[in-house]
Amino acid sequence: MFRFGLPWLRLSLLVVLLDQASKRLLEGTIAPFQPVPVVPSFNLLLTYNPGISFSFLQLPGAVQRWPLSIFTLIVLVLLVRWMRGVPKERSLLLAGIAMVIGGAAGNLIDRVLRGEITDFIQLYAGSWSFAIFNLADAALNIGVGLILIDTFRQRKTPAVGT
Repeated sequence: MFRFGLPWLRLSLLVVLLDQASKRLLEGTIAPFQPVPVVPSFNLLLTYNPGISFSFLQLPGAVQRWPLSIFTLIVLVLLVRWMRGVPKERSLLLAGIAMVIGGAAGNLIDRVLRGEITDFIQLYAGSWSFAIFNLADAALNIGVGLILIDTFRQRKTPAVGT
């Protein structure tokens, strides 16, 4: 039986393409570090992050560029291997893994080519601002959420024959 989730890698590719296209589009149209209001509580704010998601682990220069790139590649290989063993009936899990793969790959492209991640989505309320992020970060978080939902659903499902 062929159980590999290869068709789900199309979702990963879509995430990468949307992420990279949105970053290049905004870099060509708005000035860095100048908020562009879209609707209340949402700005476009072009920034660059040498750290990982949501500006965590921001160290100077190349100190982390290649270690984080190598770590991301290892995680991507492990995720694809995990996906290979997931039955096609577990579409929620496969979608979650695919979104995490796409998000990680989108940010990996930035890290390898530029040494930093392009972020541009700013959510805020009054003077409080959530971390600035991008579509790859959003896909990563949605993917993790889908994986968790699938995990909890599997735990609630009684084993066959009990």
